[in-house]
Amino acid sequence: MAGLPARISKRSILPSNQTPAGALPARFRRVRVLIAGFGDVGQRVARLLPARARVLALTRDAAHAPALRSQGVQPLTGDLDDAAGLSRLAGIATHVIHLAPPPGEGEGDPRTAALLRALAQRGAPLALVYGSTSGVYGDCGGALVAETRAVRPGTARARRRVAAEGRVRAFGRMTGARVSVLRIPGIYASDRAGGTPRERLLRGTPALTPQDDVFTSHIHADDLARACIAALWRGRPQRVVHVSDDSQLRMGEYFDLAADLYGLPRPPRIGRAAAREQLPPALLSFMGESRRLDNTRLKRELRVRLRHPTPRSGLSAEGFSAGASPAPP
Repeated sequence: MAGLPARISKRSILPSNQTPAGALPARFRRVRVLIAGFGDVGQRVARLLPARARVLALTRDAAHAPALRSQGVQPLTGDLDDAAGLSRLAGIATHVIHLAPPPGEGEGDPRTAALLRALAQRGAPLALVYGSTSGVYGDCGGALVAETRAVRPGTARARRRVAAEGRVRAFGRMTGARVSVLRIPGIYASDRAGGTPRERLLRGTPALTPQDDVFTSHIHADDLARACIAALWRGRPQRVVHVSDDSQLRMGEYFDLAADLYGLPRPPRIGRAAAREQLPPALLSFMGESRRLDNTRLKRELRVRLRHPTPRSGLSAEGFSAGASPAPP
């Protein structure tokens, strides 16, 4: 995205005396995008944001500041696990992208709660995008799922995401911020740590037999970053959007496709009973949920044109071809 959408008015971009940012000095009167959770996707977002945007990144380690500045990003030292230290975030951003995951244990998401409290202290941002997970639906038996489907999280990890979604949508209703919740499936990219099935294929990790296999959805990391930016300006208030590509593959089919592109052996297939004996619980949890995501809102409302509409497109575009082993991700 080379610039902001042409139909966005100046009032929706820049703060005035009537907006939460108030009468700031002129040098601050431009788009200020705060990214909380400045990992792989956050960095892709920062690279794609228009030059007129000032990008700020929350980092818990001050030692990362020089690297962030070298990317044209202003570092803000703060830890979402230390709510008292987040006061500097109050009123600092006109737009926020929240990509930080909940804690790995417990109920609820205190990190999201702490971030929202800080953001609300001196007026809420104009827009907030939250990156959630399609896992909030639980097992759907392979059904095609729209955003209107009720959530039924089957894991503690997914329940924490449901709690975070509830908080950010309530934040939007209470403050007037335009909140977008992006439900995201499996993210892949060759230049992302663990972003391809290559290592799994090299280990020979089995997949389920076709009769036991589950449907799984995917999105290329670059398309996800573009969707985050589109939601900042085009997202409807308190709206949920699936950020998924067009594919409707079973999990084993995805691994077979990658193996063929990489020139590696396809994974062995085992039944569900054998999988319970051979595979770790974390991996089994992903094999226990089957659903296909309807991405109509992504295309119609956010007007995102996928550069990689299927994993075949995304993986092939990264230089993999049959008979050749790709470079490590």
